[in-house]
Amino acid sequence: MSAKEDNRDKFVRLAESRVTKTIKDIRSLGKLSDRSNYTYDEQDVRKIIATLRSEIINLQQRFDNSKSDRDINFEL
Repeated sequence: MSAKEDNRDKFVRLAESRVTKTIKDIRSLGKLSDRSNYTYDEQDVRKIIATLRSEIINLQQRFDNSKSDRDINFEL
């Protein structure tokens, strides 16, 4: 097996694991929508969603090799 194939296998393994974890984390965030357990306002929701959208855009740009990481400090 060549180094290129090894790198591909590693990418696939890590991508599958990380995307699966991210989906679980997003679903966990969705559980915060239960108003019987949590208090929040629309501004909070908009900020969470805007931040996630921004990070998806950053992810896409990273794959396009056009932008580097920014700080990861989310606050409501």
